[in-house]
Amino acid sequence: MVNLTRIYTRTGDDGSTALGDFTRTRKTDARLAAYAHTNEANAAIGVAIAAGQLRDDVREVLLRVQNDLFDVGADLATPVRPAYDHEPLRVQAEWVDELEADCDHFNGRLESLRSFILPGGTAASAYLHLACTIVRRAERATWAAIERYDVTPAPAPAPGGINPLTATYLNRLSDLLFILARVANVDDGGDVLWRPGGGRAAAPVKRTRTIAADDPLTDDDAPRDQVN
Repeated sequence: MVNLTRIYTRTGDDGSTALGDFTRTRKTDARLAAYAHTNEANAAIGVAIAAGQLRDDVREVLLRVQNDLFDVGADLATPVRPAYDHEPLRVQAEWVDELEADCDHFNGRLESLRSFILPGGTAASAYLHLACTIVRRAERATWAAIERYDVTPAPAPAPGGINPLTATYLNRLSDLLFILARVANVDDGGDVLWRPGGGRAAAPVKRTRTIAADDPLTDDDAPRDQVN
């Protein structure tokens, strides 16, 4: 049960913070980066939902995911120990299975991809593409934390391990968000396709300026790296 009566505590003013098991670490800890990016992803998904334009079944999945991301953050914040008096919340393999089922369900309604796509179309789609990239960053940060702390349980005062299923969950979630970003554009013209070279028939002609002998370069004309 959460009961927050104060938001600020001043206990982190020395650059430290408490983990889920009440051990303290620096705010530059790799684990903090992992769950901070997870929190950022959650906020981006919230913006996508608030923007509207999403189908009811998509919104329902995203609301479940938002709740899951809080749990992922709690898992990342709580070192893996040999034992706790009360077993902490951990990401489960079944959660990954749910994401894979969602991927199969929604992707089955889409046309096969024959090109890379650009973020865009509807606002909801663009926000979901943004959330997808943040989740991928969170996954990379989680792997960095795993490489630093390993996955092996360790008793305090050792740092403790990290549940590798957190990284697996984030990996599948990024796939799902990419798919849902495509779904959000189905009724509004479909995917915005990448065109190699921007659709140019040939390389653009280099534009130059002819300068008369009595027309010296001004500061505005000079290359930026030559202007003091």
